Parts: sequence; structure tokens; C-alpha cells
Amino acid sequence: MHAQTLPPLPTPDRVIPIYDGVPAGSEKWPFEERTILNTEVGIEFTQNVVQPTLLYYSPVPSRANGTAVIVAPGGGGVNLSIRIEGTDVAQQLARAGVAAFVLKYRLVGHPEDSPMSKAYARDKEGIVMDGPQKGQNVRTMAIADAAKAMKWLRENAAQFNCRPDRIGFVGFSAGGFLACQLVNGPAESRPDWIAPIYGPDRSLKPGSDAPPAFFATALDDTWTVDDTLALFGAWREAKRPAELHVFQSGGHGFLNKGGGGDHVIDRLKEWMLVNGWLSKSP
Repeated sequence: MHAQTLPPLPTPDRVIPIYDGVPAGSEKWPFEERTILNTEVGIEFTQNVVQPTLLYYSPVPSRANGTAVIVAPGGGGVNLSIRIEGTDVAQQLARAGVAAFVLKYRLVGHPEDSPMSKAYARDKEGIVMDGPQKGQNVRTMAIADAAKAMKWLRENAAQFNCRPDRIGFVGFSAGGFLACQLVNGPAESRPDWIAPIYGPDRSLKPGSDAPPAFFATALDDTWTVDDTLALFGAWREAKRPAELHVFQSGGHGFLNKGGGGDHVIDRLKEWMLVNGWLSKSP
């Protein structure tokens, strides 16, 4: 697959910086944000995010329902799968009447002369071992970005004709991990519902007020299927609303087509409809 065969990424209705200026910890990062094509898998990756932003895609006016969602693409904390786990998802939800915001959160940087998918190495704790971010845990910065984005959107929901108590967080892979990190955080940054898709945090212990959750993975995704089952069990034990989809095949990222995961957003929208988030709110 060649770059020229891919359509340009859809232009957002608005690009929203979630911090005033460059956030603390990344002021000295010399990286330049870029979006490249990984020719091995035919997927666009956004890299070197220093200034976190939300890309806003407005809902279809006739279907606007007062619900908003933040969509966090995955990519192992070093890339963002910006189209298939970001803008495509946002546009599908916007067509269902949801105000959709793709979160570009901070990432481990790539050396200028590195292959397009090779970033600076991290240790088991997530600490970057070399380069301009040496000694920093960029994973915790990404969690802070997710929390900041939720807080900003809740405070500014009226700008988008949304209710501050109807804001969800959909995350894929590393983005799903971010969704999980917000569950037990402060109320101002806690989503009203979450959808970690092949991105669970097995260590998460949901409380009696945990938000409703939608989980999805594939049976042949050896990275996430067991942890997803465990996390669904934790929601069930906490007696909190949850739905689980384990597709027969698809692998991590549902890149192997035809296993059902191709339609995961359709299943998500059905779940949202059951819970009232696609119904128009006063």
C-alpha cells in the first residue's frame, strides 16, 4: 500500500488545545508532530505529540442528542492509530448524533533517524531510557492528558450543546488503558461511561459507583482477552452495568478482518442506545 492511495484524514471542525501552552514536563521536548504511513500494516500513525489536543467532529444536527465522547487511539504509547482508532470512530459516532473528540495525548518520541515505528526505549516501569525524555514516565503524562481532556470537556460541554453528565470515553489498546485510569479518579475527570476496546487494565478495581462499561476483544488477541474477561468479571462483582463482546477472531486491533470486530462500533452504538445515550436529552 502506498501513501497516495489513502485519502487525507478528515478535517476536524475544531482543534482544541487542552492546556494553556505546552504542559509541564514536555517544555523541552524537541520533537515535531507528524503523521506517517506504516507500510507494514497500512495504517497512519501520528507520532511525537508534545501539545495535547482534542479534534472535534460535530454531530449530525438532526440527530444531536446531548451526548459527547472522547476517543483515544492506541499505539503502545509511542504512536496514535489516528484514523482507524480515531477519526473513523469519531465520524461514526458523530453520524449517530454524538459530539466526538479525538484525543491526541503525549507520546514517547522517535529519534530523527529511527525507523518509523521505533521510538525511544522504556523500562518496565515506563521510564524513558534515552533521548530528550530520559528519566520521564510519559505514560503518566498521557493519563494526565486524558484526565485534563475530560475535565475540560465537562466544563465546556454547553459550548457543544452537550450535557456534562453524558460524556463517555472510548479507548483502543493504550487508549483503553487511559479510559480505565479515569474510573477511580476525581469526579471532575471521571467519564459517565467507558469503552476500553482491547485495552483493559486488569489491576483496576471498580467501586460501587463505577461507570457503566463496554468491553470488546477478540478470542485470538493473546495480549488482552484474559485481562478483558477479568475486568468484566470485576464489574460484575461490583454489580455495575457492563457488556462484553469477545469476537471469534480478529487479533489485536481487529486487523484480521471478518471476525466480527469490524463492526465493534455498531455494537457500541447499540449499547449506547440501550442505555439512553443516543436518545435526545433536554
